Amino acid sequence: MSFASTQHPDQLKTPEQLAAERGAVPGLNAQQRQGEPAIRLGGHAGWWRTMSSPPAPPKPLRGLDSAWDVVVSRLVPMIPRTRRYMRRSARIVELETRIAEMAQADLDGEAETLRERVRRGRATAIDIEVSFAVVRELAWRAIGLRAYPVQVAAACAIDDGCIAEVATGEGKTLIATMPAVVAGWRGRGCHVITSNDYLAQRDADTMRAVYEAAGMTVGAVTGEMDPGARRAAYACDITYTTNKEGAADYLRDRLLLGEVRGLTEVMLDRLTGKGQAVSRMVQRGLEVAIVDEADAVLIDEGVTPLIISGDAPNAELTDAFGEAAQLARRFENGRDYAMNPEFREIRLTAAGRKLTAQLTENLHGLWKGLRRSEELIVQAITARDLFLMGKQYVVQDGKIVIVDESTGRLMPDRTWREGLHQAVEAKENLEVTPPKDTLARVSFQRFFRSYRKLSGMTGTAWEERAEFFSVFRCPIVRIPTHKPCVRAYPAPEYVQEADARWARVAQEVKREHEAGRPVLIGTKSVRASEALSAKLEALALPHVVLNAVRHAEEAEIVERAGQPGAI
Repeated sequence: MSFASTQHPDQLKTPEQLAAERGAVPGLNAQQRQGEPAIRLGGHAGWWRTMSSPPAPPKPLRGLDSAWDVVVSRLVPMIPRTRRYMRRSARIVELETRIAEMAQADLDGEAETLRERVRRGRATAIDIEVSFAVVRELAWRAIGLRAYPVQVAAACAIDDGCIAEVATGEGKTLIATMPAVVAGWRGRGCHVITSNDYLAQRDADTMRAVYEAAGMTVGAVTGEMDPGARRAAYACDITYTTNKEGAADYLRDRLLLGEVRGLTEVMLDRLTGKGQAVSRMVQRGLEVAIVDEADAVLIDEGVTPLIISGDAPNAELTDAFGEAAQLARRFENGRDYAMNPEFREIRLTAAGRKLTAQLTENLHGLWKGLRRSEELIVQAITARDLFLMGKQYVVQDGKIVIVDESTGRLMPDRTWREGLHQAVEAKENLEVTPPKDTLARVSFQRFFRSYRKLSGMTGTAWEERAEFFSVFRCPIVRIPTHKPCVRAYPAPEYVQEADARWARVAQEVKREHEAGRPVLIGTKSVRASEALSAKLEALALPHVVLNAVRHAEEAEIVERAGQPGAI
């Protein structure tokens, strides 16, 4: 049962009024609370919580309910919320002078008292504000960083289940500590989702001192960890990981459970000595998620399915992919097939279907069926014309490695479905891997909708505000920058020819470099980045290239990127 106040945060009493009523600074009189028993919660919350109420995403709406949801999704995100959270931030910042005067022992005692209240579900809105002020001071004493008012406002929005739109460079790593600590104090775990393994480990290490000062344990889940290490990291109060690792561990746990889905079944199996799968699960439930780069994770990659598959050896099908790559050379665009690059679709014409029948007339096995033959030919043509090396994939150690076109990052553990991956391997004359059977799958949107509380932060979210609210019920809160933005936006220039365009870019880079300004150039493919690099070398401009092929140097490149004149 929760005893939290239902009063609107903007209608709460001021700290001065509460201090007069309590005879002390609001929430800071630890001596008055010494009689309350302490609760120290650490480690795993128990598998029973996950199995007793397994999270399930809401069912899709239909009919009038769906129409009404569209209306609500358009109107509710337009409600202004920035001023509300800036006022809450001002109240929290006002507590700084009094909290800063507290001795370390008194501050630790106050953090423990607040933790007990949050754990028991008795924390009021005032207690949450005091908690943010305490964490803010703990961060200052632990790592020398004190959140600015705008950062506190963003943290308040995240704690309320919103997506905070925070400009790049405004300190989102520090912002996440305040709502993450409050979520961790509840004792059910908090997942902070980052873009990649490097950031997950870096952010966990950077903010570890803050969390430990608040009595929290923190861990990071990365791709190379074994199940035991993953289980230990998820058992921490705060866990940093990526969307791919979190969703993959969720699917693996579902596979371990098999047909067991409810608490009753698990308890019966354990009584009979059969319920060993639960003890091998790595996650302890999906309680709270704070998603960094929320637009990329929840919207851009939201409908991308994460699939766990198993080998399904089929020598006949494997050989057919190689034969299809050879036969596809006889097909011409416009005559035998029509191509739609936007949707990456290949459609055989009447002449193409006739040619397929002629070429496969004397072939055996899978080629006996005309429809299956056409599917193999279409896959081979798709791999040849629409999937290009250096753009959609690269070849490393004799294997096809997919490139994420939205981020430019390599995805070595991902494969294309329905034979496309094998078709690309055959096209590049590589060893064709056996096809796979799907064992479990989930989209990122469905996975994150399974969390009981979802929030996040990003630099660009306002344009997707309707979709954020419609899919996740997360409003967008636009947070102003700490200092006025002085960035200039010159008018765009349009150059028709590709060579002339890149030459113009190179000249502009040279001008900015000579002025001592750091320059970042974004390209749409690995091939384009390498071509531009050649032009910069011709101008004797020192630079570094960061793309899917050179991802190993990413951390070092990013660290030096802001130095004067860096390209």
